[in-house]
Amino acid sequence: MSKKYLGLIALALISVGSYFVIPTINDHQEISKEESEGSDSTSVSVAAVIPQPKLLYGVAIDSALVIEDKIKRNQNISEILTAHNVSTEAIFKLAAMSRDIFDVRKIAANKKYTLICDQDSLETAKAFVYEHNPIEYFVFNLKDSLSIQKFQKEVKVVEKGAAGVIESSLSVAMSDLGLPVQLTNDFVDVFAWQVDFFRLQRGDKFKVIYEDKMVDGQSVGIGEIKAIYFEHFGNDYYAYAFDQGEGANYFDESGNSLRKALLRYPLEFTRISSRYSGNRYHPVQKRWKAHRGTDFAAPKGTPIRSVGDGIIVDAKYSKYNGNYVKVRHNSTYTTQYLHMSKIASGIKAGVRVKQNQTIGFVGSTGLATGNHLCYRFWKNGVQIDALKVDLPPSEPIEETLRAKYEEEKNQWRKKLDEIHITVDKPVMASIN
Repeated sequence: MSKKYLGLIALALISVGSYFVIPTINDHQEISKEESEGSDSTSVSVAAVIPQPKLLYGVAIDSALVIEDKIKRNQNISEILTAHNVSTEAIFKLAAMSRDIFDVRKIAANKKYTLICDQDSLETAKAFVYEHNPIEYFVFNLKDSLSIQKFQKEVKVVEKGAAGVIESSLSVAMSDLGLPVQLTNDFVDVFAWQVDFFRLQRGDKFKVIYEDKMVDGQSVGIGEIKAIYFEHFGNDYYAYAFDQGEGANYFDESGNSLRKALLRYPLEFTRISSRYSGNRYHPVQKRWKAHRGTDFAAPKGTPIRSVGDGIIVDAKYSKYNGNYVKVRHNSTYTTQYLHMSKIASGIKAGVRVKQNQTIGFVGSTGLATGNHLCYRFWKNGVQIDALKVDLPPSEPIEETLRAKYEEEKNQWRKKLDEIHITVDKPVMASIN
């Protein structure tokens, strides 16, 4: 081969090389202006930037099809996945292996789910994400090796304060402020033995400081109430949360406990439809007779809670009581809950229950004209008015913790004093 052809080949190789050779520098190497200007080379050193994949629930979705929807009534995971090219064999295998983490048979209507699919004509699912509640979600991996993982979204606890004046009821006042129903329920439980919430006064005022649980900027529920001020009939009531080692309890300005051995009400957020009476006209039997209980009207299915720790004496059906549960709390107090639509699972004679535990659900079984709970109360074997019983309070602040309580109480009192409310003309009102 002649020198002429060899020269042409060499020139071609040099030209090609100038397009494919990219000099690089490491993290610690710099090229000064002088070095750049003094160099015969025209190449420029650059650092390669690798784009990060876009993730959703920890799954890359850069080239994926994302489908968001809600579980329809009677819909199951098999129906959803088979529509996106997942084999029945894979679905059965996934359901079996995930049972210890989440039983797919418990997927509920109106819960959000997300499908991450291939962008092809079959829209083959790569992952299925089920949001069990606003905090917990489960990721079912459908590619390569099948798997399921449980995750929790970050929950931020934000301290919030609110104040209001009661015009018609406590629940309406709180609702008008956009406060959740659970906050009203917990508020009532704190002062249940100090204030008759079924006989409030228009113009009563309240302030409350509480924890709001936030996920992705949205409230998903309340945490603990930290402090309350309540003005009722011109009297000031304060409550402060304090933990003496067995969980938070509520205490007044003097450190006395606001809690008692039993809850005042067996239902949350309800109204009294008939009180304890020695002579009441019975709506079914059409005659006047004693009514040895307190009736709480509530929708069918409303959870009924045991007002205290105790042992189940009866949990059965009878002609007049319908489905009912009777709880012995100690040698002095016994309570009974009548006309349930159904008794809660696991509730039977001899079972020990805890205060606030669901023992059944409101209904109209037995001698009843509508959905309600008839709540009965015994003291030393004698039926009495549950709303007039005088129970001993829980233990006050321990002397060894008195200084710590006073310090925390003063901090919460200062925050409450910084919240301002208005005054209105008082008239009678109620909680419902």
